[in-house]
Amino acid sequence: MTDAGSNSPPDGKTITEHELEQCGRANETGRQPVVFVHGLWLLPSSWDRWAKLFEDNGYAALTPGWPDDPDTVEEAAEHPEVFAGKSIGQVADHFETIIRGLDHKPAIIGHSTGGLLTQILAGRGLAAVSVAIDPAPFRGVLPLPISTLKSSFPVLGNPANRNRAVPLTYEQFRYAFANAVSEDEARQLYDTYAVPSPGKPLFQAAAANLNPWTEDKVDTKNPDRGPLLLISGERDNTVPWAIVNASYKQQQNNPGVTEIEKMPGRGHALTIDNGWRDVAEKALAFVGRFVKS
Repeated sequence: MTDAGSNSPPDGKTITEHELEQCGRANETGRQPVVFVHGLWLLPSSWDRWAKLFEDNGYAALTPGWPDDPDTVEEAAEHPEVFAGKSIGQVADHFETIIRGLDHKPAIIGHSTGGLLTQILAGRGLAAVSVAIDPAPFRGVLPLPISTLKSSFPVLGNPANRNRAVPLTYEQFRYAFANAVSEDEARQLYDTYAVPSPGKPLFQAAAANLNPWTEDKVDTKNPDRGPLLLISGERDNTVPWAIVNASYKQQQNNPGVTEIEKMPGRGHALTIDNGWRDVAEKALAFVGRFVKS
């Protein structure tokens, strides 16, 4: 295995006791670590089934939160203000601090904005292998489909939302996340997983191609990026194929293995809906090609 960094426990001010415990456990077991990165409107608990699958296959799973993430959906509803103001760079640095506390470079798996963060972290040379699922766009990714604009409008429609925490109504969640499942499942997913999210990352993404100093950028050429798989849901309204494929073309500048796969009939909720395991097993197989559990 390759060292991830300092091989010492993370000491960032935003790191929680639970995250410290996950790092310590991964190091103590000596198993290959896998770090899961959630996106907007979800919590680390959205990865619980994925973490168990990877643990059952011999990996050490870590599910860190974004800074100040509450533990539960109920806590998020009571204190939505804790999400406000988080930026892409701040969250990426938070995850880097955690990763540098591991004895070995982890596999990194992220969804949506978490898929963007996965590519940022891999571009910093922190990943042994990475999987970005329906990843949000970064500077240089040009397509902007109408469905993406509609999915983002609950935040971008009001400039004051930049520094706010913004929830989605059920109807907004249905369009942005759960358009490819039944009405009953969409409602269940909303009640189980949906939380407010910071507006700032969406404003950063919207302006990334106009701002040379944006935090929403990926070093696609770093030879230490490691192998990368991008996964796209065919029916995703929030991050359609055009965006994922444009990200793939940018990542082909890298000398490492770069692959892309489209999941037929799947929407943005593909990591949490009834077909989550199909996606998880594709990620598991890709990770297993490059690191041993």
